[in-house]
Amino acid sequence: MAHHIVVLIQSIMLYNIKTNLGKLNMEYMPAADNKVSNHIILRRHMQLDKMFTMKILATADIHGAQYRLNILLKNVEIYSPDLVVVCGDITQFGPGEMAKNFLDQIPVTTFAVPGNIDTDDVDKAIDESKATNINMKRVEKNGVSFVGINGVNPAYTAMFLNSKEKMLDESVVLVSHVPPHGLQDKVFLGMHSGSKELREIVDKYNPRLVLCGHIHEDPGITRTDKTIVVNCSMGKRGEGALVEIDKDITVKMLG
Repeated sequence: MAHHIVVLIQSIMLYNIKTNLGKLNMEYMPAADNKVSNHIILRRHMQLDKMFTMKILATADIHGAQYRLNILLKNVEIYSPDLVVVCGDITQFGPGEMAKNFLDQIPVTTFAVPGNIDTDDVDKAIDESKATNINMKRVEKNGVSFVGINGVNPAYTAMFLNSKEKMLDESVVLVSHVPPHGLQDKVFLGMHSGSKELREIVDKYNPRLVLCGHIHEDPGITRTDKTIVVNCSMGKRGEGALVEIDKDITVKMLG
């Protein structure tokens, strides 16, 4: 019988979930299957001026597949999130109408950014859908600030860093398609393929949470000294991630 792993993280601790679980104090609780790695629950204690609770269902890399969208809709029904976050690659090279159709099927508030496989008309379709396109924007939900930057084009990411830096601080949830370099971005032979420009943003501004996808081979959770990074890709395995924010941040990988 497998277990959920609950990790309470003090704000000064440095670790990587994948390599340093043995150094942490862990409490094991019964679960229903043998996939321990798919049921990691991570908590980061937050010092907050006010208390709030928000449940986020995060996913990425639907790639135009209705069956993947159906998995997302099933999890919306099961977990009743306050917010769905879609971290890009909604389609497989478009069209925009497909992105709008998919996003309009999600029955709760949804934030989205386009991915590298999404065509220009997908970006416009997000604007026209029921979802909110947060790419290059800062948007609030239940007292939590979300900043979107999909990280696909290094020049745009650098421009964002130079012109929009006032949007960024330790309180924000950063929503990207591409992961930061070195953080949940491993591909073939363990090579890192995340965005170096995005990693610069993470290291400089220490957002509390980064939600991303793009790297189908490396869904999961890791962190820097102050930032939790969740690759919620459903492109190869898994069903995204369930994130709960109150005085702690709790992350559970789904699937």
